[in-house]
Amino acid sequence: MSRGSGWVTLIDGESGLENWTIGDANWRATGGAITADQGKGGYLVSKTPYSDFEIRAEFWAETDTNSGIFIRCADPTKIDAKLCYEVNIWDIRPEPKYGTGAIVDVAAVPVPIANKAGGRWNVYEITAKGNQLTVKLNGVQTASVQDGKHASGPFALQYGSGVQGARGGVIKWRKVQIRPL
Repeated sequence: MSRGSGWVTLIDGESGLENWTIGDANWRATGGAITADQGKGGYLVSKTPYSDFEIRAEFWAETDTNSGIFIRCADPTKIDAKLCYEVNIWDIRPEPKYGTGAIVDVAAVPVPIANKAGGRWNVYEITAKGNQLTVKLNGVQTASVQDGKHASGPFALQYGSGVQGARGGVIKWRKVQIRPL
């Protein structure tokens, strides 16, 4: 893990898998990123819990990719939107509460859904401080809400194997950093 200005780098190109508890899916270092595109849905779970923090994550997703960043997970062995906050990546899901940039079941993205991530590199900036949660996708705020349901825990990067007729596209994480506040 490299550090600078308080930032901890957990993924930098093809390095960083050692910083995570690796779950199901075919997580691997390839093409300048940590990638998953096959197998049962699974997660990379941070080895450290966090309470107040900023996350900066560079990712590439296909339009049918079901992925996301789960934060403040109560139980690192059970990652889901009921036990964590899920900052979603899912362009083809039409409901605003599941759109890319939403916090699933907590903060829907603005309608019409204009922020799409498919087919390009993107940057998520996620801030959790006390009960204030803020999400930016490529510099545009997509969610801001106060919710105190989950106070602390590790965070997780998701590969979703596909649901609702989608096959589940590739997810690539090029750089993932966190800065405790």
